[in-house]
Amino acid sequence: MKMNLTQKIIYNHLNDGQKKIFLEKNGKVQEIDIKIDQTLTHDITAVMAYNAFEALELDRVKTEKSISYIDHNVLCTDHRTSDDHLFLKTIAQKYGLYYSTPGNGICHSVHIARFAIPGKTLLGADSHTASSGAVGMFAFGGGGVEVARAMAGLRIKLNMPKIVKINLIGKLNGGVNAKDIALELLKKYSVKGGVGKVFEYTGEGLKYLEIPQRMTISNMGAEMGATTSIFPTDEITKEFFKAQNRLGNFAKFVADEGATYDDEITIDISKIIPLVACPSQPDNIADANDKKFKDLKVSSVFIGSCTNASYGDIKKAAEILKGKKVSEDVELTIGVSTRAIFLQLLEEGTISELVKSGARITEIACGACDGIGGAPVSKGITVRTSNRNFKGRSGTVDAEIYLVSPEVAAATAITGRLTVPSDIMTDIEKLNNILEPVEYIVDDSEIIKPLDLEEAKKIQIIRGDNIKPLPLNTKIPNELTIKVSLKTKDNISTDDITPNDANFSAMRSNIPEISKYAFSRIYPDFVARAKEYGKSVIIGGENYGQGSSREHAAIAPMYLGVKAVIVKSIARIHKKNLINHGVVPMIFKNPEDYDKISLSDELYWDNMDEALEKGIISIKDNTKNFTFEALIELSEEEKEIIMAGGLLPFIKKTFKTNY
Repeated sequence: MKMNLTQKIIYNHLNDGQKKIFLEKNGKVQEIDIKIDQTLTHDITAVMAYNAFEALELDRVKTEKSISYIDHNVLCTDHRTSDDHLFLKTIAQKYGLYYSTPGNGICHSVHIARFAIPGKTLLGADSHTASSGAVGMFAFGGGGVEVARAMAGLRIKLNMPKIVKINLIGKLNGGVNAKDIALELLKKYSVKGGVGKVFEYTGEGLKYLEIPQRMTISNMGAEMGATTSIFPTDEITKEFFKAQNRLGNFAKFVADEGATYDDEITIDISKIIPLVACPSQPDNIADANDKKFKDLKVSSVFIGSCTNASYGDIKKAAEILKGKKVSEDVELTIGVSTRAIFLQLLEEGTISELVKSGARITEIACGACDGIGGAPVSKGITVRTSNRNFKGRSGTVDAEIYLVSPEVAAATAITGRLTVPSDIMTDIEKLNNILEPVEYIVDDSEIIKPLDLEEAKKIQIIRGDNIKPLPLNTKIPNELTIKVSLKTKDNISTDDITPNDANFSAMRSNIPEISKYAFSRIYPDFVARAKEYGKSVIIGGENYGQGSSREHAAIAPMYLGVKAVIVKSIARIHKKNLINHGVVPMIFKNPEDYDKISLSDELYWDNMDEALEKGIISIKDNTKNFTFEALIELSEEEKEIIMAGGLLPFIKKTFKTNY
């Protein structure tokens, strides 16, 4: 069998029996069960993940490498954040994880530089884990409990994705960024067009894309709902590993000649222009040079995030800003992706030049991307190089977020209006001469290595008062009369379900406190109604649960008594998180039934056990006196997880003896 790159990595991580079936069916299997080589968490998701791992009562993680990053909320405005950092440090030492300290850098950027290995698998408690696909990893996001499962050495089941070959030809013009390639793909596929797919990149255009540029594209595959994105490894990959003093970790991984794909498209990147994602969806794409933006008064600009804060990104922004001043009406915030890159830019004088231009250099962290610092003014227009522009994502609920490249962001900071760099630079092509270093500064002193087992056993885990145990669900009743506690619109994000800002992020594992904020930005009466009903169901539209992999968005409603969600369609990771916490995800068989159901309607079913087996359930709306059907699309294992009340009790019940 001739295999594409995705198939090769999947095949190498199946057991012998699965490998045989995979070959017999020419890769056309329904489900895969893969070994996970590496895991990552960050501080927002980590506490949940390690609470779950502790419950499994193991001495040590069973992966090749597991890394705990502190990169989201590094602003210690009170003791909660500091306490959580200490908890994460001690638990990493206890169980054999690497620990990347606050200020060392954004997890995806540090990981690809210091830990990523071509051909390996990576599961991260963050939706943008796919970033490491830039160096030929099969890297994907999941919830914290799923990561705990992988850390326990257990395989991870996935629906076999469809594999889309994206053939890139041509070369980017000056002033056009890999971000614009990602936005072009979003224009084509939308925020749900990648669901159930892997985007595998190829073509002669790759020879013009350095690894951080490929990382930008892989990163934003998450915005299309893709399982992951992946690039082959080549000489550019090899040079990147050499520059990171990790040449020994390089391996060549490419698709076989004549390998087949489920779909294929070609994009001439020489024809791509600077683009912008307008509020409040990443697929709301427009030409950044459109005249309608010339009067768009911008109050703040942020250059940073895991998407666009590489060495090259910052250098290009600095070149545009060189000798110029930021508009007095604009606050420009710049966050570099890693401590090592910051040191390199500092030694070269780039940071000094940025400060002279009027930029404010913020912490080396996710920061403003997550609304943790750098929040714009009320009703402000903010231009950002990050990957999401959901309502409230910036930390200001009524601000409007426009997503752009670092080049457009820098030009905008100068003029105070949305501006493409060619409007203020005569020699725009010289931006293409700015390349990644031949040799990066390598300093792993802020990555604390695992202790040996005997030393680890002596470590006492230190828990602050904000750290709470993971709440557990119970099996969904076979017969149930239940009310609709919420009816949502299309494209509800995990940010909509549980807000993503400095205040919220400081709560981390405190679900009783977190649950008070569920849907608070758009449906402020939900919590009170859910508590009144005791048990309830949520009705939703298309693409429910898009965005972040934060499982808080599943746990908080579960904690408030939500037993099921019935929607038109659902994002992959959120669906998995709901299942992992015992909440049944259902899909309207007839989408028009969505319109018939109202808030507070009373629903009734009496055959949930049978429905879980058959994959379809009949539900009566007692209030409206009509019956509708919903699909319950679960694997055999997912059915068992629901019956157990969630993944953690399922693991403890099913696999404990196999540890």
